[in-house]
Amino acid sequence: MISVADLLTNNRIPGNYFTTDAYVRSDLELGLLENRRGDRLVALPETLIQAIYSGLDRETGQATRLVLFNCGSWWGKNFYTRFREELTDYYGQALADMTMAEFLQCFEQCWITHGWGKFKLDSEYQNRGFLVIETTNSPFASQAPKGDRPICFLEAGILSSFFSQLTGKELHCIQTACESLGAECNHFVVGLAKRLQPAEALIEQQMPHTAIMETLCA
Repeated sequence: MISVADLLTNNRIPGNYFTTDAYVRSDLELGLLENRRGDRLVALPETLIQAIYSGLDRETGQATRLVLFNCGSWWGKNFYTRFREELTDYYGQALADMTMAEFLQCFEQCWITHGWGKFKLDSEYQNRGFLVIETTNSPFASQAPKGDRPICFLEAGILSSFFSQLTGKELHCIQTACESLGAECNHFVVGLAKRLQPAEALIEQQMPHTAIMETLCA
């Protein structure tokens, strides 16, 4: 909560740090994209995402899933560190001291600003030990080759690593619904790997997200 003393001292009211217009800065002459701290940002064209999928499929086959997940996990680890540092510097408080509403507002805007679509946390199954995440307009799903199962293993790896560090527990993430298969949104489920293991077979059977969650919570 912002106090009167803070306003008198700092003379500003902190807004959403990741607001796109304030966070992303560009230099057209140099062809650079930077965030508000001066760190470099990289723009991934759709053709590159398509090439990553097709190249991995040719080179690694079925192992593509694991490669993408591990890359996402590494990405998520660094993403969490940067996310925590930026918010701590800007708001003057540790990430752990932020309210859930403040954290979600920042994270949702961060997801949008980085061009990953829209993010929503569903807490319906939180008391059962699972976090359900919904994303829409995912560039990874839209450019993925059409298949018979969810394909956003990169995002699953990011979410697994991010929430593992946020909670201090070793968590896993699986995708139960995908826009590439015609779903209205992408569903990701975060929880302990042992508890999520039964879902793998259900995903292969193309069971809907709600049915998978009912089975996991049974």
